[in-house]
Amino acid sequence: MYILCIVLIIIASILLILAVLAQNPKSGMAANFGASNQVMGVRQTADFLEKSTWGLAISILVLSLVATLVMPSKNVGTPTSELDKAIIEQTATEQAAMPNQVELPAEAAEETVAE
Repeated sequence: MYILCIVLIIIASILLILAVLAQNPKSGMAANFGASNQVMGVRQTADFLEKSTWGLAISILVLSLVATLVMPSKNVGTPTSELDKAIIEQTATEQAAMPNQVELPAEAAEETVAE
């Protein structure tokens, strides 16, 4: 399912690129389609391209969210290389060795009250 979502995102992205390139009828790809402009009219072609651009952009957004939900979770959050594991272990030991910084303001407040 994840691969299917990725493939659909790529196809929608390519179609979105083509729709954006075709939107400028004076110098874009739509200038080459003169016959289609005469049949459908320039305004209807522009409306179709605008609606397809919005539809493709929304579909890419939705497909991205769906791909995130169906992403295989077996590799998410687990370090894969020895360097990643070493960095995680070093960070954990540094955090364990650090004193608790939350207690310092309370101790300072008690000292000012006692004086």
